[in-house]
Parts: sequence; C-alpha cells; structure tokens
Amino acid sequence: MGFLLWIAAVILVIAGIVTLINGSLLLGIVLIVLGLAVGPGGWSIFNKRGARA
Repeated sequence: MGFLLWIAAVILVIAGIVTLINGSLLLGIVLIVLGLAVGPGGWSIFNKRGARA
C-alpha cells in the first residue's frame, strides 16, 4: 500500500510541476500539495494522527 501511495504522490507532483510550467499557477500548486498529502512519508492524509510513522 505504501508503494502505491508513493507512486501516486510522484505522479501528482510531476503533474503539478508540468502544470506550473504550462502557466496554470493555482492548479499546479494544488497538485503539488495533494502529492505531498498523499505520499506515505512526512505529512499524509491517510495517517490517523498526522505524525510521521
């Protein structure tokens, strides 16, 4: 499960960077923040207490 979350986070962050380069600032930032939120390390929305595992 952690590996799948990591892959999803990488895809979201890369999509966010590409979106920023293409000129959509708000959507790019939202995608990057979502990538950081979904990722298994650090801050994760799937971690019950919000702390690092």
